[in-house]
Amino acid sequence: MGTTVNALDTVWVLLAAMLVFFMQPGFALVEAGFTRSKNTANILMKNFVDFMFGTVLFWFVGFGIMFGTDVLGGFMGMPNLFAISFDGNFPSNIPIEAFLIFQTVFCATSATIVSGAMAERTKFYMYMIYSVLISVCVYPVSGHWTWGGGWLSELGFHDFAGSTVVHLVGGCLAFVGAWVLGPRLGKYTKDKKSRAIPGHNLTVAALGVFILWMGWFGFNPGSQLGADGMENSSAISHVFLTTNIAAAVGGIAAMFISWIKFSKPSLSLTLNGILAGLVGVTAGCDMVSPAGAAVIGLICGTLMVFAVEFIDQKLHIDDPVGASSVHGVCGFTGTLLTGLLSTSEGWLYTGDAHFFLVELLGASVVAVWAALAGLVIFKGLDKIHGLRVEPRIEDEGLDIYEHGETAYN
Repeated sequence: MGTTVNALDTVWVLLAAMLVFFMQPGFALVEAGFTRSKNTANILMKNFVDFMFGTVLFWFVGFGIMFGTDVLGGFMGMPNLFAISFDGNFPSNIPIEAFLIFQTVFCATSATIVSGAMAERTKFYMYMIYSVLISVCVYPVSGHWTWGGGWLSELGFHDFAGSTVVHLVGGCLAFVGAWVLGPRLGKYTKDKKSRAIPGHNLTVAALGVFILWMGWFGFNPGSQLGADGMENSSAISHVFLTTNIAAAVGGIAAMFISWIKFSKPSLSLTLNGILAGLVGVTAGCDMVSPAGAAVIGLICGTLMVFAVEFIDQKLHIDDPVGASSVHGVCGFTGTLLTGLLSTSEGWLYTGDAHFFLVELLGASVVAVWAALAGLVIFKGLDKIHGLRVEPRIEDEGLDIYEHGETAYN
């Protein structure tokens, strides 16, 4: 491999990894801003835990499960157990160390999505356990199917930067976790009507979304895994453009839909609309045109508003930050729209439904895998020692009781 390593490609992938890492504080600020001040230190601590434990455990075993040679009939790769030189599906143009750190920051993103949906009522040590299980088992297995040379990739399933692999997995886990955990105290009346529990700081949440928007320019273009040569430079430029357009249109769509529905343009829904557009375009940002990216942003930004309302008011599942809608619903939708709008293989361009059906199959199978894995993990942990803090702790805030300090003194 050493003779083919490209210095420019390596620098680009490492720079992209830094941008994706910077999404961690983005998620932390969004989750903290959308929840109450008495739980802020708890939210911030969880986001550090995601990356600290995720780094070690993905290096230890997850990297091999995701990219190692097939075992168990292609269900997963061969675990590497701390080794970084082993047989597997790796790019030849960058050092394996660069590929490992780039994939590590992706893994941490998937685990972080879950924390927001289960915020304000989860025991900290239980959070640590399920975060570890996601980083070691759930994310790497479905990642192997798609990016590790597994059976979905062999069918032609395409997920360029993770609408399914990262966001749909995180969104499904978030949905199941919030369902198993139950709603926050006071969220629903006795007749099941939803009560709004406002976040304590939309300024912080807005800053978090700006950071995530910037970080996505590493998340999506970085997945090209190269910058040298006309083909790579054109590709990352195209992905930059489609990513930005989808984010902008997603935010515009959510703003106007919320304005129509609630007579006011909602900042919180606009912020989630931007994220919905980003999540949706992540699967096909390399394959769709700028107009296609705008369509993806429009559909995902609109759909997110209705999904948040449906999950909250009809299913009575309390997701404080809307992670299930933004990452789950829009991750699935964006993957399907790739099957429709890809300029090279999309149903609307070629008249052939094969690629769309492969995208539908891949997203559906990964969603079922994440939901079932989440059900086993969350139900199991809840039965063993309870996922949820006591009502008195939830009422007074997790910061003091779980960490012995508060974010605001």
